[in-house]
Amino acid sequence: MTSKTVNKPLLKGAHYLIERSNPSEVFSPEDFTEEQKMVQETAKQFVDQDFQPLADRLEEGEHDLNKDLLRKLGSLGFLGTHMPEQYGGMAMSTNTNTIVTEGLGWTGAFSTTFGAHTGIGMLPILYFGSEDQKRKYLPGLITGEKVACYCLTEPGSGSDALAAKTRADLSEDGQHYILNGQKMWISNAGFADVFIVFAKVDGKEFTGFIVEKGWEGLSLGAEEKKLGIKGSSTRQVFLENVKVPVDNLLGEKGKGHLIAFNVLNTGRYKIGPSALGGSKGLLEVAVKYAIERVQFGQSISTFGAIKSKIAELNIQTFASESAVYRTSGLINEHVALLKEEGKGFEESKLEAAEEYALESSILKVVTTDIVNFIADECVQIHGGMGFSEETMAARGYRDSRIAKIYEGTNEINRMLMMSLIFKRAMKGQFDFATAAMKVQQELLTGKNGQYEYKTHEEKAISNFKKVALMLVGSVGQQAMGGKLDLKHEQEILMNLADILIDTFMAESVYLRTQKHPSELKEAMLKVYLRGANERIRTSALEAVGSFVKPELQEGFIAGLNKFCSYPLVNVKELKRMIADKAIAAEGYVS
Repeated sequence: MTSKTVNKPLLKGAHYLIERSNPSEVFSPEDFTEEQKMVQETAKQFVDQDFQPLADRLEEGEHDLNKDLLRKLGSLGFLGTHMPEQYGGMAMSTNTNTIVTEGLGWTGAFSTTFGAHTGIGMLPILYFGSEDQKRKYLPGLITGEKVACYCLTEPGSGSDALAAKTRADLSEDGQHYILNGQKMWISNAGFADVFIVFAKVDGKEFTGFIVEKGWEGLSLGAEEKKLGIKGSSTRQVFLENVKVPVDNLLGEKGKGHLIAFNVLNTGRYKIGPSALGGSKGLLEVAVKYAIERVQFGQSISTFGAIKSKIAELNIQTFASESAVYRTSGLINEHVALLKEEGKGFEESKLEAAEEYALESSILKVVTTDIVNFIADECVQIHGGMGFSEETMAARGYRDSRIAKIYEGTNEINRMLMMSLIFKRAMKGQFDFATAAMKVQQELLTGKNGQYEYKTHEEKAISNFKKVALMLVGSVGQQAMGGKLDLKHEQEILMNLADILIDTFMAESVYLRTQKHPSELKEAMLKVYLRGANERIRTSALEAVGSFVKPELQEGFIAGLNKFCSYPLVNVKELKRMIADKAIAAEGYVS
């Protein structure tokens, strides 16, 4: 599947804060091609016909069934949609790969198995492997004949990956690296054939290696007893004098951090569509139960309190979907542009993932927060039955929780977002200062550059960006002047990151609604903006109270009063309309 020719400058990563986006350029599910709709339907059939009959057995610990399901996906081509054709892949677009990942997101633990295999398991070889390594390992991983896992975390190194203690020492004859160490929380470990392992050469140089199952000295711990995703295999991996041929060193010696962090950019992005698939599945479970459950002589779906919940779940899912496919479209177009410039398949994918690292972190945080919120409300709508294993509510609640932890906790991702913003600004890649100065000038003069907003919604999006520019600019100035040490101001950075997140999400909903308007979308947009307005105001006030001297706070508060001014809407009636449509559809509507 090829992308259209790119004849325009792309909206670069993080530039949504300083540039006005065009709704016509945003990708959303309404833009799916017929081929993409067929891929979507094939994924649904796999979930219904292949996964669901095995779901209970997987939950009970029959982990080898995961290999059967992966082989089935391999026969459908779904393990290689993101891989080059010369290794047996299908080289589909980012947008199509996003559809596949979302489609498999409602498989709970198996979505973790799939993601670990196709993402952090295969991508290190694709992006950093030698040609011989790619030809040796990728074909079998694409068919599902072999399964991959990713061994980074250790008992003493989680978010601080470079604190790893696993060693790699060159043998006396120079033919092997001898690996010694321990890895933990390794998804797919119980049935993996290929292990991507990170170790420090001579205890110093952080490096990646490809290790094979069955090599002497490689052993596994028992299956972890987990809160959720019980259907996936999670074990410790022990390395005791494991002899790894020097040809299996992955990438360059001492450059393992480039593998780990670049692959995690893609991993974070892929969690977005996967969590979205989970959100849609849980929403459907909640709505169907609400319809069937009768109390006081009527379906509880007719009660205002339940309708309010259903509407909110639908709105949050719509926001998640809008942001996921907007980001997918940006990455898709960037890959196409890089290919036109003559860059190869792997290089284009890797550079595009790096370009939109901030947006990927936003997706990781917000979609996993949303799926956990929906899981909690699904249990609540079920009432006592939500605590029973007879429904999917309990399993969905357990399975969703891990999403806020792996691929970097949501707190770490918020820190990464702010670090990326400041680094790009310092390098001149992101002209934050000029944009922030314009906001300061507007506050001083009361003029917004003579731009006339057509709607309250358009004005709100612009104002949300101004809040972000005002505060991030001020924090950046104080940090550069030595008045703030951001290493010790994580609370402020969290406030700022939440403003960036809410702004991106609100604009994603707005742009999609502008491109594909409908009464339903307009209702969801108004309710979402009302909530975002208050969240941004709260986060901003907390930040101002934390870093602005009391005698200077009045000016900031005046700015917030000006910019966080989206008008009141009749949330009750709008939510009732949204809920009625979701109830009629027995699930998500957009």
